Amino acid sequence: MSLIIAGTVRVPPENLELFRPHMEKMLAASRAEDGCLAYSYAIDVEDPGLVRVFESWRDQAALDAHFRTPHLAEWRASWPEFGVSDRRLIAYEVASERPL
Repeated sequence: MSLIIAGTVRVPPENLELFRPHMEKMLAASRAEDGCLAYSYAIDVEDPGLVRVFESWRDQAALDAHFRTPHLAEWRASWPEFGVSDRRLIAYEVASERPL
């Protein structure tokens, strides 16, 4: 059963450009992990301080391994410097999928 992680974090809009290299580094490292099917961030068009998060993982074991990576620890450690707040992520277990 695959997992979808979806949600948001907030970054003060004036910090987004400074934070972008950290986001890009996290994206590249996470996408290279075994079991990562998708990993992305998107800045909300109407609320530039809102970063939408979308992840897809092969299974819980892959997500658990992700939580233990050095790049995730480094990522979270950088948050205070850039004012990252209001982390709201939800995990969804996917039993099946179909094209719409």
